Amino acid sequence: LAASGGAVLMAGGEKGKRFILPHAKMMIHQPYGQVGGQVSDIEIQAREILETRETLNKILADHTGQPIERIAKDTERDRYLNAMQAKEYGLVDHVVEKKSKKAAASKDA
Repeated sequence: LAASGGAVLMAGGEKGKRFILPHAKMMIHQPYGQVGGQVSDIEIQAREILETRETLNKILADHTGQPIERIAKDTERDRYLNAMQAKEYGLVDHVVEKKSKKAAASKDA
């Protein structure tokens, strides 16, 4: 499972070289935050969390090709994607497949 920051790192890899195993999953979501303290501190922390959310949405949009509006909607809650869904979404480029015995034999020949 590549989740949260791990999904952002995976999506930010070099295009064409982002691989996922067939049974792996990815999860994207908005940043989590816990705030407390004086009202002025809560305001500062809330602004930081909102800014981080916008930054992460832009990063995911840039690396997946998805519109930022879709990223914002899809990350409102935890969104899990299987390997094929992650590829279709643009988070990865390839789902690793097992080599067939025939392909492996021809390579060894």
